Amino acid sequence: MNHTDIVLREWESLESLICRKDSATVVLTGNTLTIPDVIAVARYNVLSDIDVAAIKVMEKSLSMLEKRMLSGDVIYGVNTGFGGSADIRTKKLIELQRALIRELHYGILPTGERDHRPLPLEEVLAKHRLDLSLESGLESTYLPRSWARASILIRINSLISGCSAVRPVIVQRMQDLLKHDIIPMIPLRGSISSSGDLSPLSYICGAIQGKSTIRVLSRDHHHLYADSAFTKAGLEPVVIQAKEGLAMTNGTTVSAAVASLALHDTHSLALLAQILTAMSVEALNGTVESFHPFFSEVRPHPGQVESARNILAFLSGSKLTKVNDGAHSSLRQDRYSIRTAPQWLGPILEDLSLAHHQVFTECNSATDNPLVTPEGEFIHGGNFQAKSVTSAMEKARQGIQGIGRMLFSQCTEIINPATNRGLPPNLVAEDPGISLIFKGTDLHIASLAAELGFLASPVNHVQTAEMGNQSLNSLALISARYTHTANEVLSQLMAAHLIAVCQALDLRAMHVQFLEYYYPKFFQLVDAHYAEETAPSDFPPKIPIPIEASADLPKDLAEPQLKPVEPKAVKSLSELLWTQLLAAFDTTTSMDAQERFPAMAKSLRSVLLDHVGFNTAADFAPRLQSFTEALSASLHDAWCAHRDAYLVHGDAASLLGTASRAMYVFLRRTLGIPLLATRSLSTPTADRMNGDGGVEAPTVGSYTGAVYRALRDGTVAKVAVDILRDSV
Repeated sequence: MNHTDIVLREWESLESLICRKDSATVVLTGNTLTIPDVIAVARYNVLSDIDVAAIKVMEKSLSMLEKRMLSGDVIYGVNTGFGGSADIRTKKLIELQRALIRELHYGILPTGERDHRPLPLEEVLAKHRLDLSLESGLESTYLPRSWARASILIRINSLISGCSAVRPVIVQRMQDLLKHDIIPMIPLRGSISSSGDLSPLSYICGAIQGKSTIRVLSRDHHHLYADSAFTKAGLEPVVIQAKEGLAMTNGTTVSAAVASLALHDTHSLALLAQILTAMSVEALNGTVESFHPFFSEVRPHPGQVESARNILAFLSGSKLTKVNDGAHSSLRQDRYSIRTAPQWLGPILEDLSLAHHQVFTECNSATDNPLVTPEGEFIHGGNFQAKSVTSAMEKARQGIQGIGRMLFSQCTEIINPATNRGLPPNLVAEDPGISLIFKGTDLHIASLAAELGFLASPVNHVQTAEMGNQSLNSLALISARYTHTANEVLSQLMAAHLIAVCQALDLRAMHVQFLEYYYPKFFQLVDAHYAEETAPSDFPPKIPIPIEASADLPKDLAEPQLKPVEPKAVKSLSELLWTQLLAAFDTTTSMDAQERFPAMAKSLRSVLLDHVGFNTAADFAPRLQSFTEALSASLHDAWCAHRDAYLVHGDAASLLGTASRAMYVFLRRTLGIPLLATRSLSTPTADRMNGDGGVEAPTVGSYTGAVYRALRDGTVAKVAVDILRDSV
């Protein structure tokens, strides 16, 4: 299954569960749990239930354990010590399990009211003590609620496979944790994911025991503990029996849970990267040639085929893409950031598809040790080693970095006048001498891209642990945690890119609509200076830009009324002058209007000097001067009026491809992010009141933050998935 199919299928399943939230139930069988199921239970509190058949399988494996114990068999973790202490034998089976759980509670959590508190230091020492909490920022020391809920769910799914010889009451009580939202506070750090996520899972085991030491992530009681939560919910704590402490903790489920949530988010970001690429093609006046199916026919990597097909579909209907024939000394091809996007994104999509299969498999696996076969044999091995999760997360994080690097290149090329094909420097809507709007964005994304490069490093710093017994550590939970961090950083970069590319699209539309408006005016101006007889009835010719002026523009700008007069002799001259004027627009974007339009008008002189029939006239020089001055003034007044009108009423949607149009409309209308100009970021006025009685004080960062939050809460992902559905 390719990446597109995964995204569409997963979102369809998730949306179905969310829409039926009050009636939906995720049924656990031990081998059918999907990533959307995990997301629904973890983030949306959808209920789960255990298949009845699974309970019977659990009871069968439990009876096998009882028979083996009566036979005097030595079974690891039941009547032996753990890990490097497995050479120890004991008959105190229940005490052994309790000791395991108790000793695995070694994680660091925020101080609770039942925690140890040191005696007050002497006053003189206290005065000189540095309070490091002032420097710790807002980083949490425990797993987010959704991560913990996902961990509980996947551990239930693993244990009901019937390979761990635990009582059904164990998984039933974990079900109660989810149902009553009694979610234990689990330390963020401390697992090497080797013999499973031992310590994190021990806090879940402590919770079902109703231990007085286990903090609960209560929404209304900051210092609620498991014993109090059980009393409040009317639940009976579990007294763990032989093997149950080991079975609860000896598994990869916390790593798999955190990986599931991270991968779901990465899938959405990979889809958005393809949409942003299509938008960047339009912003850079690129060509669809780069995504021609023939490239994939002769190099049929599945990811390349998929991404090229998607981007080409996203560009459908665009009026901003160009046929690049190499004219006017421009690059014959688009730049790498958009031209090679399918070849760059393709392997990433393939890696994410493989990672998805790995995580799905892990969510539906028995990861305990030892395991019970259907025939009742206890086999000892290493299913708790979570390297498959690490592998999935390394691929995802490498892919995130690759996506970020590509988008960074696209965004910087859009901002830079040396590479953006006629857009103003820093994407300013006003004079570049007084505006720097996106210069800060250029700095911002450079920082984010660098951080993604750091985060892409593999988590391979294995340390031998536990008396030398755990000599290979997957470090899967660490890898999954940093994949979440990478998703967060990429989301910030994408938020900045989305605002920048929409700004560029508006500037393109403003320019194109101005040319449509000014084209007949220009021919009339040439006529006024060089015509000697009336033009044919079809002159001036129709502007060769198939774009309608914005309906919101003032009438005198949107519907110019001009008399089509032009001497036959100067028709070809007018067309040459228009071509030169278009080129001058591209080469003067770094100039303020006051200097720009005189320079543009003067650039047309070479055409007049070279045009036979006009360069020998007796009044050539004064007529040239008069024409240059008139053109300069006309351009300046028309451009400034058009620009000011567009800043208020402009809309680029009618020019855009299917994907760009949907994302542009979402940004401009749903999120209310305007085309940015210095005047819109200046000192706020009293008419811009917000809900709390103050006035809005927008900055580029505050707008970027609004888009970032929409990315993080899934709103943008929903728009992207709808675009994909409509395109494939």
